[in-house]
Amino acid sequence: MSKYSWYTKMILFGCLLSILPVLALGFFSYLKSAESIQSQVNLGNIQIMKQTNGNVEQVLKRLDQNLTNLSNSTLMQDALYSHLDYYNFQIYNNLRREMSLMQSIDTQVTDIVLMNAANGWVINNSGLFALDNYPARDKLLEFQKLPLNSTWVLHESGILGETMPGRCAYTLSQVRKLPLLSSEKRGVVYASIPACSLAAMIKDDTEKQEVMIFDKDFRIMVHPDETLIGKRLPEIGYMNEQDLAQFTEEKVGQFETDLPDGRASVTYVRSEFNGWIYASFTEISAITEEARSIGWFTLVVCLVLAGMSVGAVWLGSRRMYTPIRGIVRAISDRLPDPTMKEQNEFQLIHEHIQDMFRSNTSLKHELHQNTQQVRTFFLTRWYQGNVKQGELEDKMALYGYAPVIASWEHLAVLTLQIDRLEQTRYDAKDLDLLLFAANNIIEDLIPSQNRLTPVIVDQTQATLVGQGNMTPEEFNAYLYEVTESIQTHIRSFLDLVVSIGISLPFRTLSKAPRAYHEGMEALKHRLKLGEGVIIHYANVNSGKHTLISPFPQQVENELIDSIKLADEERADELLQQWMGEVFHKERSPQEYQTSLIRLLNHLMGVMQESGIALNVIQPEDGSLYEELLQLYVPKDIEKWFRKRIVGPMIGVFRDRSDSQFRSLSEEIIDLIHQHFDTDLTLEECAAKLHYNASYLSSVFKKETNLSFSDYLTTYRFQMAKQWLVETDMPIKDIAQKLGYNNPQNFIRSFRKLEDMTPGQYRTKYAGKEG
Repeated sequence: MSKYSWYTKMILFGCLLSILPVLALGFFSYLKSAESIQSQVNLGNIQIMKQTNGNVEQVLKRLDQNLTNLSNSTLMQDALYSHLDYYNFQIYNNLRREMSLMQSIDTQVTDIVLMNAANGWVINNSGLFALDNYPARDKLLEFQKLPLNSTWVLHESGILGETMPGRCAYTLSQVRKLPLLSSEKRGVVYASIPACSLAAMIKDDTEKQEVMIFDKDFRIMVHPDETLIGKRLPEIGYMNEQDLAQFTEEKVGQFETDLPDGRASVTYVRSEFNGWIYASFTEISAITEEARSIGWFTLVVCLVLAGMSVGAVWLGSRRMYTPIRGIVRAISDRLPDPTMKEQNEFQLIHEHIQDMFRSNTSLKHELHQNTQQVRTFFLTRWYQGNVKQGELEDKMALYGYAPVIASWEHLAVLTLQIDRLEQTRYDAKDLDLLLFAANNIIEDLIPSQNRLTPVIVDQTQATLVGQGNMTPEEFNAYLYEVTESIQTHIRSFLDLVVSIGISLPFRTLSKAPRAYHEGMEALKHRLKLGEGVIIHYANVNSGKHTLISPFPQQVENELIDSIKLADEERADELLQQWMGEVFHKERSPQEYQTSLIRLLNHLMGVMQESGIALNVIQPEDGSLYEELLQLYVPKDIEKWFRKRIVGPMIGVFRDRSDSQFRSLSEEIIDLIHQHFDTDLTLEECAAKLHYNASYLSSVFKKETNLSFSDYLTTYRFQMAKQWLVETDMPIKDIAQKLGYNNPQNFIRSFRKLEDMTPGQYRTKYAGKEG
């Protein structure tokens, strides 16, 4: 047994109990912090995208408003229906002035072009041109074919004849077909904003985040990298066509997706102004960077706390283990069990506590299991007349029958037998099982408050039935009703024909054996009545009870038991009691002789069963029956039985018992001498000798005046002293051979027995032997 095994386990368990919560708290704190940081970052991204959306749309809306004002002005209406020649020079000047006012740093408009397709002229920042001579004539005419009156168009800079084409690679233009409120369009006006001007408004200085603007078809309209403008998201490898569905119709949204550089969080805002989507792509690693620093800090704190916990657990475990060590030492000192196996402290304590209660628990369990069998055995003995009146009252109270019987005024015994098994699906070997099934049916049919437990006596089922508050006629009617129900149910469930005998009603429990006899007598009349009948004893014996000559059967049984146990004193008392009960009442000489012959027959039957030869009690010629019938004085008869029958039988049984006890004790001693260095127990000896352990214990103690354990311990120490004196075997090996796992336990036990240690004993006596 490891001295510190549980001490170590306590420390480990305490460490786990203290460290795991700290680590768990740190882990979940980190997760919560990371989740909170990510949530804050996501909210921040949403606010940034809303702000970006507001800033860009402010420019776009100002441009849209200015174009709307210009398009709806009377000046524009006049120009659309005029030929701009030297006659209408004033209109041209006014248009140039209005168009120049729309181009400023705030509006970021770089060029405005007005085309009058109906009258064939174009005005831009450079002046007035004939439409046919304008370089971008075809592009402008295509704008007139656009389906909407107002459209945002992305195109390469310079292809529409802008005056400042070199600033950005791409230009965003809002195109208006004129006039706005007429179905017949005469021209278009468009204002251009360089895409790079808007890209500067959404550019993020961080490398981990990318912001862009794309239209409903996911074509990039604005991006800091001009090489990506005009391309769809799937083309640049950001998202495939299936993932684009994550951009829902909601105004604001967030989701995560896989990018070429890793996983990213996407935050987008959908514009209500033109349906464009303002989106930012932020790497997840950038979001969790701050959370990782918090995680490292949390880990350091957890490790410090864990170290402090380990120290506290170590100190606390030492103090808590002290009483456990004391208990184990006390058990080892007071119960030096040589059969003790390798086990830890609590197993040792548990084993010895269990030993204290195991016997009690086992007895309670067996008593609970065998209560029904004991109750059944008692009722069987009672029906057979083997229960005394005093015992009857005590057992009725013990088994819980007294309260039920107290309410009964009329009692009767029902006896049931199966008529035949031929021509049924059962065999003779099934009889016991069928009687048991019939027993269960009766228990179900008759309420427990109207019966005692049904029992099986030999091949007959017997039940005592009782009722209160009934007249005799009503009770007889009840008995017939119950017996008919029993017959019907047995025939229905078991497909068997049974007959039932009913005793005469009686009022006192002492008459139950007679009632059982009456029920059995009633069943004998099946010879005349046939099978499947219910026979009331009142119809058999003219309603009169049977006359049974008193024979002390119970006393006879006890007399036979005392003879078998060779208890001569008890046998004399019981023989005297039997004679007194037989000759107590006045009877005819023939009845006296019948009882005496009956006792002699039973005793001779016991002799025959026990293998006792007749010449042991009758060495000379003659007949025991003739000797007995020649005696007429009770004292002479009693003396004759004691001298001629009981005494010789007791002598034979005593000789057999002494011989058997000596033989058993010698066999047990032989087993001890052969197996003293093993975990030998009395139960193992009983199993090898095929005897009950309790019986062997009493026999061994009677022959040796020592209990089994005391003799075994004494012999082991005798061998230990012999080894100490005659050999050089180490004390540790001697202790191990005798079953002691701890040599200290052996030394303490030896000191208690010899008042000296094994080493001192060897020193004292080894020299003398030499």
